[in-house]
Amino acid sequence: MGRRDFRVLVVDDSPGLRREVLDLLDRVDFVAAADEAGNGLEGFKKALASPPDLVLCDLVMPTVDGFKFLGLVRARPELRDVPVILLTGETDVDTKIRGLELGASDYVTKPFDGGELLARIKVQLKIKALQDALKASNEQLRRLSSTDPLTGLYNRRYFMGVLETEFERTDRYGTPLSFVMFDIDHFKRLNDTYGHQAGDDVLREMGRVVREAIRTSDVPGRYGGEEFCVLLPHTEVEGAAEFARRLRLTVENHPFPAQGEVLRVTASFGVAACPSAEVHRAQDLIGLADEALYRAKNEGRNRVVVRKP
Repeated sequence: MGRRDFRVLVVDDSPGLRREVLDLLDRVDFVAAADEAGNGLEGFKKALASPPDLVLCDLVMPTVDGFKFLGLVRARPELRDVPVILLTGETDVDTKIRGLELGASDYVTKPFDGGELLARIKVQLKIKALQDALKASNEQLRRLSSTDPLTGLYNRRYFMGVLETEFERTDRYGTPLSFVMFDIDHFKRLNDTYGHQAGDDVLREMGRVVREAIRTSDVPGRYGGEEFCVLLPHTEVEGAAEFARRLRLTVENHPFPAQGEVLRVTASFGVAACPSAEVHRAQDLIGLADEALYRAKNEGRNRVVVRKP
């Protein structure tokens, strides 16, 4: 708690009480910034604009009181985990219970003791810091479990899960879904000539090339070895074919740094889409794209073959 890195929002219709709390916060070394609001609605707007680490909120305020403020805050995903300490002159147990049931993290009765309030603030900020650290760790684990460490693209297991989900959506609503599969031409020869570390460098750079080529809605994956895939939701086969042609040209013209060398590589592409009379499950879509890729290889490589629905 020694770093000044927490942000606190004070919501109260009394300017004097707000000043008292802000002066109290200004004397401690663990609060980086403190803001204030004169009512619940103003406080909610400020919290939305810049989510704080902790809110100190009066219970009795005109228009939007502390209970309504809690309801607004807990309804927003970005604010749901922000702790709220209620400050009020109400002392009956039922009021305290209601506030806690609505999502308040703590309850301090006015007039409050400055030392007690600071102690309760420290507790809530410690809990918030632990929750934030846990969320960050969980997010890192999620990324590690879903991402291919070499290319930075989704790994096959995660990609297949997304494909199943998107296919179910297409099957239900009839929306178009395209699948592009491609692999690096003569990759074994590249490994044999320049070594496996150079091969890894090429794969790593290919991942970067793919990430820069796709839309935010597209799903890129490493299917295995030197084979890659891109799922294009809400995209007809013509759009997917055009994407594949652009990517093929980008790969052909892109310098691939590898172990001190600059290599030139090409790739072959297969494109398939659904809805299609030939596609009844996600694996059928993969199979059609794989057949198109096989044709691209047999027809001379460095080309795009489209399997029309």
